Amino acid sequence: MPTQRPNTVRHRTSLFHDAVAIVEQDYASELSLDDIARRVASSRRQLQRAYAEIGRTTFREHLTQVRMDRAAELLARRGLTVREVAHRVGYRQPAQFAKAFRRHQGLAPSAFRSGRAAGEAGRHSGLAHAA
Repeated sequence: MPTQRPNTVRHRTSLFHDAVAIVEQDYASELSLDDIARRVASSRRQLQRAYAEIGRTTFREHLTQVRMDRAAELLARRGLTVREVAHRVGYRQPAQFAKAFRRHQGLAPSAFRSGRAAGEAGRHSGLAHAA
């Protein structure tokens, strides 16, 4: 594997960090690799390389990871329906969100929420018995 020039590594690192910042801020909107590339003044291919070499991931995997992390946080708070969570993290179709969440977390959004609630109730009752 050829060694890359330091300037290339610096440039790709900068592209990757700029793209990550955009995804972290705008994950709920419709984002595409082309949109991000335009916003960081890069080509689609250069941004793909930055994701692969610096982030060890793809744009789509990164976006999904951010969305699923935010969804888990929202579901843990319990104030929103699964449909509302889906919309807040950038999914138009709740079924598409549920499928992605299940693939990512290993359980459906409602089961994730129920499991967290049961875990918290168990912890609280455990404290009462210990006192």
